[in-house]
Amino acid sequence: MATTLSFLSLPIKPLRTKSKLPNLNQLTKPQIIKARSVDNKKKKPTELFTNLIQQTTHHLKSSPLPLTVFTLPFLLHPQDANAAGGEFGIFEGRTLALIHPIAMGGLFLYTLWAGYLGWQWRRVRTTQNEINELKKQVKPVAVTPQGKEIPSPPSPIEVKIQQLTEERKVLLKGSFKDKHFNAGSILLGFGVLESVGGGLNTWLRTGKLFPGPHLFAGAGITVLWAVAAALVPAMQKGNETARSLHIALNTINVLLFIWQIPTGIEIVFKVFEFTKWP
Repeated sequence: MATTLSFLSLPIKPLRTKSKLPNLNQLTKPQIIKARSVDNKKKKPTELFTNLIQQTTHHLKSSPLPLTVFTLPFLLHPQDANAAGGEFGIFEGRTLALIHPIAMGGLFLYTLWAGYLGWQWRRVRTTQNEINELKKQVKPVAVTPQGKEIPSPPSPIEVKIQQLTEERKVLLKGSFKDKHFNAGSILLGFGVLESVGGGLNTWLRTGKLFPGPHLFAGAGITVLWAVAAALVPAMQKGNETARSLHIALNTINVLLFIWQIPTGIEIVFKVFEFTKWP
């Protein structure tokens, strides 16, 4: 690394030109400047450029420049640019490494809560559909020839309708539609952020990622979050297929989340084994 630039030691073929300068030792300084100016005007631009290179190289040959000054950025091996060498300080420590498992544990519980809110909002809609179907089964009220209704105890169907109506009123007070939408938005934002952050933290600590069940399941969960959220516009328009697919994707998401927990715990143990505070 302490050697000089190799191209400086290469032989340079002198440029042959037709112009001849007089003996500079016999001229005064103004005459020398004038003679060189006249000679330069006779030369082609390519010849002038070549002379400039020769003169510059001549001066560089006389001064031993360390090779590292010019070649260091190009001689660095790819592995020298990797992380996990202490370059990132606290970002490689145990504190930030534990943020991911703690955050994902919270997001798992929040996923269950968002699912509960979604199920309650679904009950609001399905209850109304059930009421409408029951109303079709109610028999007309008996009337007298004068057109007066004959009093009679409510039928079981009417009792069921009244019960479902009261239940739906209670559900509507819970504002489950808005709560589910807000929970899903928060889950999507923080979920994607923490999924990417977890992979980035692993790279900061180790300099690489580890393809395996935990990484692949995490990627799958992130994709399912995004696809389920993309179905919301169609769901808001009353598309039942989109609603059913939304529920199915989130069910798979929860199952993947549960399956990922054991491998996540193993990684936490490795964090305590190979990292230090902070």
